[in-house]
Amino acid sequence: MDFGTSDDARVQAQLDRLSELSVPQGRFGLETIRALMDRLDNPHRKLPPVFHVAGTNGKGSTCAFLRAILEADGKRVHVTTSPHLVRYNERIRVAGELISDEALAALLKEVLDVSEGLGPSFFEITIAAAFLAFSRTPADACVVEVGLGGRFDATNVLEPEAVAVSGIAALGLDHERFLLAPEDGVPAEPMARIAFEKVGIAKSGVPLVALGQVEEAKREIASAAKRTGAILHLRGQSWANHRAKTDRQTRHIYTDAQGDVELPEPNLAGPHQLENAGLATAMLRHQDTIPVSTDAIREGIRTADWPARNQKLGPGPLAEKRAVWIDGGHNPSAGKALEDSWAYERFHLVIGMLANKNPAAIINPLRRWCESITAVPVSGHESHSAEAFGAGVTSAADVQSAIAQLPEDGLPVLIAGSLYLAGEALRLNDEIPD
Repeated sequence: MDFGTSDDARVQAQLDRLSELSVPQGRFGLETIRALMDRLDNPHRKLPPVFHVAGTNGKGSTCAFLRAILEADGKRVHVTTSPHLVRYNERIRVAGELISDEALAALLKEVLDVSEGLGPSFFEITIAAAFLAFSRTPADACVVEVGLGGRFDATNVLEPEAVAVSGIAALGLDHERFLLAPEDGVPAEPMARIAFEKVGIAKSGVPLVALGQVEEAKREIASAAKRTGAILHLRGQSWANHRAKTDRQTRHIYTDAQGDVELPEPNLAGPHQLENAGLATAMLRHQDTIPVSTDAIREGIRTADWPARNQKLGPGPLAEKRAVWIDGGHNPSAGKALEDSWAYERFHLVIGMLANKNPAAIINPLRRWCESITAVPVSGHESHSAEAFGAGVTSAADVQSAIAQLPEDGLPVLIAGSLYLAGEALRLNDEIPD
């Protein structure tokens, strides 16, 4: 768990307190977060309309598109996402601005003080702090990313009255230790179980917008909507988006009951971002709490920014002499997305993965395109050695050393395998997310 560090002594004092909290090792539940909300006078009931997003891959990008579109329409937007890349402040964006060190230190102290005796987790404190900050500053909307799962995630303290629309991004196998833990009365098939956990954010009377998934997942999403009374809008049924090729150009077409809309190519890199942009568009068009113009949808898709997701670094200490890209994906779905982005291009791979992740998830889809593979440790975390990535993989002490030892052949570098490693690359290149 990355509890974070800060150059501000006031913030660091509270981050030190956060690091002393227990991290749940079994099933999650909502009892503690509900008790904490009650002690704080229930800030989750005082929020502007919430766009609540769960999923295995793409939920952060979907949140980035939602924020960019809403802001393009002139809205003030609160956002909470996870994890942070460089600074803990990235988890809480208040009315469009990252929370300041001064405000963050006071907020964390207030929440930690009031939580005494409850035994909350790191994430429960974080979500309580975010919702408390959001409840105190006027805004038009909240964008809330689920942390882990959905059914028992701390963000699921949200009640139907607070949520404008729920979204389910792409599903895949990840966090199996938690999300596939044995439990009575839940689906046994893995993808159905993952869907069951993610769609736990469905709310009675609230639109539920989901990407088309494998059949087992689609059945579970439909079942959850029927069980909870959520209003289901599934890709391929209520809406669709695709690339339409003509002789002169490729167009991005979104379609629902309101008609067809031509959208720009997403600003975020990778073919999979078309799905995430489509999901964000569908969420906005299948809710009637906050009106948003089509022009704003186009502008948001064109300008959305989400660091460390197949991102090209700008000029800086780490990317001084060659093109360097970073990505924080670590599961099979992320590996497939990277393959789709990098297929048929030779590149050098610098990889670091936490010891509890499967190296094959990233290596297998990418190996055929790699000119070289260099394994590095993920600072502050137990991570895989070079041997775990297979034959022919070399090692380096850190990212800088890995890049320095590469031949000057003009090929790009992809740093991948862990968001923590991607965050370190951003820090080393002086690109601190703001």
